[in-house]
Amino acid sequence: MSDPFRDHPLPTGPILGAGLLIGFVLVAVIAVRAAGWSASQADDAAGIATRDLRFTDQADGGIAVIDAANGRPAAHTPVWFMRQAGRSLPEYRAVRGEGSILDAIKRPDDAAELTLQPVRRYGVDAAVLYSDIVVPAHAVGFGIDVAPGTGPVAPEPFRDHTDLHRLREFEPEADTPYVLQTVRTLAAELPPAVPLLAFAGAPFTVASYLVEGRPSRTYEHTKRMMHTVPALWHALMERLTQHAVASIASQLRNGARAFQLFDSWAGNLSRADYDRFVFPHSQAVFTQLAEQFPGVPGIHFGIGCDHLLERMHAAGPSVLGLDWRTPIREARARMGADLVVQGNLDPALVLAGTEVALAGTDAVLADNMLADGTRHPGHIFNLGHGVNPSTDPEVLHAVVRRVHEVTAQ
Repeated sequence: MSDPFRDHPLPTGPILGAGLLIGFVLVAVIAVRAAGWSASQADDAAGIATRDLRFTDQADGGIAVIDAANGRPAAHTPVWFMRQAGRSLPEYRAVRGEGSILDAIKRPDDAAELTLQPVRRYGVDAAVLYSDIVVPAHAVGFGIDVAPGTGPVAPEPFRDHTDLHRLREFEPEADTPYVLQTVRTLAAELPPAVPLLAFAGAPFTVASYLVEGRPSRTYEHTKRMMHTVPALWHALMERLTQHAVASIASQLRNGARAFQLFDSWAGNLSRADYDRFVFPHSQAVFTQLAEQFPGVPGIHFGIGCDHLLERMHAAGPSVLGLDWRTPIREARARMGADLVVQGNLDPALVLAGTEVALAGTDAVLADNMLADGTRHPGHIFNLGHGVNPSTDPEVLHAVVRRVHEVTAQ
């Protein structure tokens, strides 16, 4: 997984440099054709190889994502995408294989490669670890997998106190050494200006999968447990808080430099239920991580959470993730002019093609403008949710270029 172009930079002479560039591209094309890829996929690989040289030749200096997360001016507005490593990339499909994502995560070399692919292809400003929010619960033997086309599935859901025995405390070094090996590999492979982002599922979102047994529209079992057996609910949430903290902490200790807590489905709760049953546990995650890793930025994100944003912000993140429904200016009007945000291009606009996606990109960037015509430094560009599997990679690449070009200092 070593990167010869990082350890041994290209010569500055134009002829020799161009020759090496052409050679690198030809090797990439020959390799993928030998692997049985189509001509169009080989062309994709040639383009990726060229972009990889640009990516690894970035000058050292400020780390855009870290600067923005701390509200400091960066060389440009940083951009990365949730679910940026995924089925939209042909090179992803070639490495990932069939079956559960949890199987691919257990192969450190493949997991590292899948993490790096979108960084090479798009030139994004951060890599996000290729993993899944149910990895800790799976690793401790609870009995949960990720079914292709469905999502997390637990044949025996969490329903009573005896199930706590199936959900013991998470010990990353013993339970997921393959994840930590992936993190160490990535920390060595990524250039200094492109940090690795750790992540974990927030206690509520993971709990909803364990209690429901699969993705849900109603969360009937989850809400029933909250209101009828609150002591059991809080015991479950405390255990999942330990999982989230231990997971993120282990990734940070092994080379990640910031993190995101995904509370994807918290928007299905009323504010009263969120305050009573969820907020204390999400706050505990951020508090404990801040104590262990002072100054390390944390991002808090959920879908359909406009009514919860003040409370999600109060939980303690450095950065508040916004989906496409909440304008950036409105969020700052509600929570303060110094609010650092991440987001929030509607993923559906990316599916509509380059022209529509770039118009949406311009609108998000304009929403981050201050009254004096300057850009608010506290903005990390992202989609308002994850990349859809049917997304055209070239549209995302165009979005990254637009963000970098328009916001370059």
